[in-house]
Amino acid sequence: MNRVAELTQLLERLNSGEDPVKVKTDAKRFLLTIDPQDLANAEQQLVERGLPPAELHKLCPIHLELLDDQTARLKAILPSDHVIAILLSEHETILCFLDDLDFVNQSIQKMDSYRPQRAEFRRLVHIAEQLVRSEPHQHREEEILVPELEKHGVYVPSLYLHEEHTQLSEYLKKLLELANDVSQMNFNDFAAQLDEAVRFLVPTLREHIFKENNMLYPMALEVVDNREVWSRLKDECDKVGYCCFVPSD
Repeated sequence: MNRVAELTQLLERLNSGEDPVKVKTDAKRFLLTIDPQDLANAEQQLVERGLPPAELHKLCPIHLELLDDQTARLKAILPSDHVIAILLSEHETILCFLDDLDFVNQSIQKMDSYRPQRAEFRRLVHIAEQLVRSEPHQHREEEILVPELEKHGVYVPSLYLHEEHTQLSEYLKKLLELANDVSQMNFNDFAAQLDEAVRFLVPTLREHIFKENNMLYPMALEVVDNREVWSRLKDECDKVGYCCFVPSD
């Protein structure tokens, strides 16, 4: 049975009502036998055949359980100005902002009215501004890193990049609008919309970062092993620009 057929069968079993513990065990066994590139190719073929990308999300939690955090290992072997090292550093800062956002939201949810003197509201604006201005990070991945991988025959499913980037960007812009408009809104409406946005953004963006750190970036380093190519990619990244919160040389 080929990889696409096996992946399809697993997804069908997840939808069939079969014992989820058994399906999860079988899915783990399958994922242990397939490398990231094979998995990416299988997923891409399924999407091209018309499978809704949301269906593939059902395998994500199982897959993530099998991956160890490779961020520290990658950063230890890369120069600080390497394309991947910079992406990893940006991820670390974004994750800190997400932790702060989660904390600020919890604090605001305990309030019964807008209190402009409270630091949480100023902090919310700052976090939202920084996250919205992280878009150069996405552009470098989609416009520079992914096209280079495609030259080497590696096709990253849009599920992991463009579609998620687009959805995340929409929620981040909504977050910034809420942060700026709180004084003009009914506070209960504001708090409800803020909570909805944060409950989507924090886990979704954390999972997105985890997948890139543990799948996309290691794959890129494995496939592109020419220093001159990475140097060229760095020059192209310089032209796109970097996140405002990452110090430049």
